[in-house]
Amino acid sequence: MAITCFIRYQIDPFQRDAFDEYARNWGRIIPRCGGHLIGYFLPHEGTNDIAWGLIAFDSLAAYEAYRARLRADTEARDNFMLAQTKRFILREERTFTEVVEGTLGVPPVRRAAATE
Repeated sequence: MAITCFIRYQIDPFQRDAFDEYARNWGRIIPRCGGHLIGYFLPHEGTNDIAWGLIAFDSLAAYEAYRARLRADTEARDNFMLAQTKRFILREERTFTEVVEGTLGVPPVRRAAATE
């Protein structure tokens, strides 16, 4: 993928379950509308009000076509309405990045168990 859209969410930490539902909904919607969903991430330890969504595209033009399909998708519109109604997203920021070749999805090197 040529670009990745990093979405940084400031969420209401008392509505974590609502954001979880919202993110799971995108798990169906985003691929159907043409995005390569890398994943949504909730805070686990440390800061409790920052979540992330990562979606990859072949180009900015592909992203724009995806956004047009989202606007026409009933389930996508319903999911946006869920967020507006429940107000669990306090702030949303989007950043577009490109991957450094050879660094995405590199598995760990397995090491032999230490002997004593």
